[in-house]
Amino acid sequence: MRAGSIFLFLLALGMAPDRTMAQVGKVQEVVPGVYFRQGDLEHKGHCNNAWIIFEDFVVVIDANFPNGAEEILPEIRNTTAKPIRFVVDTHHHGDHAYGNVIWVRNGAVPVAQENVISELKRYDPQRWLDAAKQREDVRRLGLPGPKPPTLLFPNQLIFDDGKRRLELHYFGVAHTRGDTIGYMPGERILFTGDACVNGPYNYMGDGNSESWVGVLESAEKLDFQTLVPGHGPLERNGREVLAGQKEFFQELRRQVKSLIDAGKPLSEIRNSVRLPDSVKNWTGDSLPSQIEQVYKEMTAQVPTSAP
Repeated sequence: MRAGSIFLFLLALGMAPDRTMAQVGKVQEVVPGVYFRQGDLEHKGHCNNAWIIFEDFVVVIDANFPNGAEEILPEIRNTTAKPIRFVVDTHHHGDHAYGNVIWVRNGAVPVAQENVISELKRYDPQRWLDAAKQREDVRRLGLPGPKPPTLLFPNQLIFDDGKRRLELHYFGVAHTRGDTIGYMPGERILFTGDACVNGPYNYMGDGNSESWVGVLESAEKLDFQTLVPGHGPLERNGREVLAGQKEFFQELRRQVKSLIDAGKPLSEIRNSVRLPDSVKNWTGDSLPSQIEQVYKEMTAQVPTSAP
């Protein structure tokens, strides 16, 4: 993604294998009272959504783009009449947070890790304005910028009604400086946002690959089985997907470092990295830009971590 256009970046990453599109737009019941819907990334730039039905209210995972939020609302109403009280922005990117205004209009409070506010201040309203040039759903809102989250947490926030528990964790810089990891210990479900995706959807320009590995290692310590990714299909054997995502970054970093140590220029490094088949699920057309990002991290051309 260029700094000016989230939407074009999402479309560029949308060329996914057919298997990842098999369940797009279909609501899946993960366990009773917990639902998942795979977003249409290729045609609409949408992220995945999930929602959890508590005793008195509903929590939604990710606000999506505005028209994504509008698609999800009736799907939620088909599963429960309980009020939607909270929507969790797993990070600040438009496909996960620009729909906040739609949820607020329907009675929900946007929730996020506190770094999401500083990231919105860093990149918006410019990214919002650029998205409005490409997307009618953003443009028709007529707003000068995105609706920010208003319920913020530093490291952990918990929803618990005595029957069901959802923990929101911040483990550090990964895909962005404000990634939220959601965890339901009773149901053994992990909600990763774009810190872990199930397919070739890794955008690295707002994060840090070294710290990202550490975040994934922290998530691995949680006792989960099902993984709900930010993009790509739901995975019942989620530990394998998380391990594969981590291996992708580790192998990418190992090879780039080896080539840097050998004195190779970036132009040659781009054409020399050969990732193993074990991480092909995460390897797509954006690999050259990912190689360049790691190169810049390792040669101190971009900050190595969040301030």
